[in-house]
Amino acid sequence: MNLRLSKNIRVVAALSVILAFMTGLVAYSPTLYRLFCDLTGYGGTVQRTDAAAGPVSTSNETVTVRFDANVGSGLAWEFRPEQREVKTRFGEPVQAYYYAKNLSSETVVGRAVFNVTPYQTAPYFFKIECFCFTNQKLEPGESARMPLVLYIDEQMLKDKDTSGFRAVTLSYTFYKQEDLSSEEVDSARNLKAGSQSLDAALETDGPAGFDNDAPRR
Repeated sequence: MNLRLSKNIRVVAALSVILAFMTGLVAYSPTLYRLFCDLTGYGGTVQRTDAAAGPVSTSNETVTVRFDANVGSGLAWEFRPEQREVKTRFGEPVQAYYYAKNLSSETVVGRAVFNVTPYQTAPYFFKIECFCFTNQKLEPGESARMPLVLYIDEQMLKDKDTSGFRAVTLSYTFYKQEDLSSEEVDSARNLKAGSQSLDAALETDGPAGFDNDAPRR
């Protein structure tokens, strides 16, 4: 009897450990998936690593970069690229702008995420750190022009899986940040002022560094 009870206790303990592990895995799976995407470029998510060296352009081949913008449900913002596409040489930096305006009568905090398609091209996409992955606020009726400098690494031409692509789409989506405290709203980056500061820095000093995820081959 004691032997059977002991076995039952061990079985229950083992099942409890497995259940706790599975619960934790479910709870943290979005975070783990995001980390996986950031490290590998999987799913079109660009890894965020400062490039030690600037871009190099030795090819006359050109690539078209298309810009896409979306807003999540409940976010009363106008959000769009100021240009639908640009054409540039591989390895040659190009500057573009996105525009956002708060159409509501209250201060609103948003957060942007982005990806790059076709997904296979994400490892060759470089850009300066911009307005994504950070809480950004706009006052009622306030608008902002967000500068962006990017380039497509010419190593993409040497990859058999990407050498045929001549168009890449950069897509941003802004989501409203709900249930924030007044302190969290106050601490959010002012999108207009921050964008103006970045624009001025780019005009004076140029990009300080690019985020990149390109595997060197």
